[in-house]
Amino acid sequence: MKNFVEYIEEAAAESSLSVFDIDDTLFSTDTKVHVTKGDKRVYSLSPAEFNVYKLKRGEEYDFSDFRSSSVFAKTAKPIQTVFKTAKKMLSRFSGNQNKKIIVVTARADLDDRDLFLSTFKKYGFDTNRVHVFRAGNINSPGAEAKKTIIKTQLNAGKYTIARMFDDAKANLDKFLELSSDFPDTRFEAFMILKDGRIKRYK
Repeated sequence: MKNFVEYIEEAAAESSLSVFDIDDTLFSTDTKVHVTKGDKRVYSLSPAEFNVYKLKRGEEYDFSDFRSSSVFAKTAKPIQTVFKTAKKMLSRFSGNQNKKIIVVTARADLDDRDLFLSTFKKYGFDTNRVHVFRAGNINSPGAEAKKTIIKTQLNAGKYTIARMFDDAKANLDKFLELSSDFPDTRFEAFMILKDGRIKRYK
């Protein structure tokens, strides 16, 4: 595969929707999803662990850390390979109405919108040009909720390319399922590995 600078140039003449995840994709964080049973906390899961964890009888998720803009601001560090790719795409596609870049996170609304977005701006990511969709506000499993958001975006425009950058296989699989609904769109999925590398998925 070409390097991403060449890849972005190659795609510049086409209409595209590009989707980026946040946790373990654009940023690494120390944010945890807690698992509780009754009034006790029994586990604390990283985003990657949460993606594959199955609740046992009597267990519930506690997403309070993920709703804390303060925790995000204090712990979020860019994953440079992905972050630089997103910023290059924003720069190259600036002013092109055929290009759309969005962020789709499994998080629900955070408690301080401005503080949350300021973390992106701190590292030079222009959130004035990118909407952050919160799949956690949709009452369905995370991967399915992300699929719903992306499908709505695809229905709103005519894209020849749809691409997604995510660290979770389940999210990428659901994204690729949309290809049957949009046969005129080329779907490209990219897995973000634990070491930050970007790998073509399927």
